[in-house]
Amino acid sequence: MTTPTLFEQLESMRPALLRFSLLQLRNTALAEDAVQDALLAVLEKPQQFSGASSLRTYVIGILKFKIIDNLRVAGKTVQIETGDDQSENDVIDHLFQANGHTIDPPHAWGNPDAILEQQDFFRVLEVCLEKLPAQNARVFMMREWLELDTEEICKELNLSASNLWVILYRARLRLRECLEINWFSTTTETTRKQS
Repeated sequence: MTTPTLFEQLESMRPALLRFSLLQLRNTALAEDAVQDALLAVLEKPQQFSGASSLRTYVIGILKFKIIDNLRVAGKTVQIETGDDQSENDVIDHLFQANGHTIDPPHAWGNPDAILEQQDFFRVLEVCLEKLPAQNARVFMMREWLELDTEEICKELNLSASNLWVILYRARLRLRECLEINWFSTTTETTRKQS
């Protein structure tokens, strides 16, 4: 079996890169351009990749800056909300008791540093992000992954600071719930079985 060429490796990453770029930019043409620019940057200067990280991490780092450039340069974007059978407020209300405390306290997550090193965690996180309402996922990724500050996000999305923090809070709650169901509970069960 031959080792895939750089071009083949980049081509296999393209769908995941495009999904993330589209989530952030909300415009198919801009998202495709950002991904193509990132891939082209790697192909034009392959010697820049030192191998200190995985190729995927390297390409995502380049894409991150391409997306930030697009967000800063592009004008206002249209937000498209997808409707679910249940409103987000109903879901959030279901998570709390009348006194404001959560119904189910968070499960023990074990050693977070060790878990973050596992590649499967990021696959599950990506699935959980895809389950979030589009705006919540976009705001969360802008804040946590792109590391944009509050003022930049508010300006880009035409949000007030308080609205931004509510969206981030809701996104974090839903991500926590999804990760507890799809990652931490299965990790705990696996650990118990190995003991």
